[in-house]
Amino acid sequence: MAEQENAVEVRDLVRSYGKTDAVDGLSFRVRAGRCYGLFGRNGAGKTTTLKCLLNHLRPRKGSVRLFGMDPAREEVAVKARLSYVPESVAFYPWMTVRETLDYTASFRGHWNREVESDLLKRFDLDAARKVDALSKGMKAQLALVCAVAPEPELLLLDEPTSGLDPVVRRDFVRAVIGAYLSGAPGRRTVLVSTHLISEFEGLIDEFTVVERGRDRLTLEAERARERFKRIRLRFPGAPPAIPEPEVSRVNGAGREVELTTFDFSEDLRARLEKLGPEWMEVENLSLEEIFIAVAGGEKNRA
Repeated sequence: MAEQENAVEVRDLVRSYGKTDAVDGLSFRVRAGRCYGLFGRNGAGKTTTLKCLLNHLRPRKGSVRLFGMDPAREEVAVKARLSYVPESVAFYPWMTVRETLDYTASFRGHWNREVESDLLKRFDLDAARKVDALSKGMKAQLALVCAVAPEPELLLLDEPTSGLDPVVRRDFVRAVIGAYLSGAPGRRTVLVSTHLISEFEGLIDEFTVVERGRDRLTLEAERARERFKRIRLRFPGAPPAIPEPEVSRVNGAGREVELTTFDFSEDLRARLEKLGPEWMEVENLSLEEIFIAVAGGEKNRA
């Protein structure tokens, strides 16, 4: 697959449940070799979008493509190149972990036993244990092993860490997904739907914030960090009014003021300096803070 080929394309997607549009004109694209975040609150339309990509649901309007193919017309060819981990996983309860892995591997043209073994050790999963004896978190770990061991070109992850404890979540994101992407730079792609955004900080290349089935913001992560800033100022006396149009939120206490801007520039810094603060600090917002600001309804000048 060419490095710049789109692994995922969603164009003007509409999917309804009754009279309610769960996804309402959503568009985004994921280039091959990227880690892409689909951020949104519960009910925002993230899972519905992934189900349309997998041909579990048919769009009412718009189109979806994986590797340039329509998953409804070329379902087998598409699914041979990806792995999917849903938020709620289910296995045959009478199987052991070992039997589940072997059963899953039998459907795959490629299966890396070294990766499988490494993940079993990392997650401390007993291969002889019955699946129905596993906790929710362990089942989530097993699902991740089943998804990563075949080394697919695309990982579709729907809230993949929601069943894991905080320590395992951090290890999974930084070690497992990081190793998966670095194993074949430019050829492996991750599309992760999540509201636990802080755990993916540093891995996400680009993201879309989805609210009520619509795109509220799409940006590359680095560009987002350049634009979204928290600015703290302290003045010798009472703070002056700050009418700058780029400033979306102003909080004040005594002589100190904290600003949030979605459109930072050196020109804005210079204008704030002219107000005469005795101290000023500028820092990036995290991706989670950006999501909260955007999904929370603050002014978006994207």
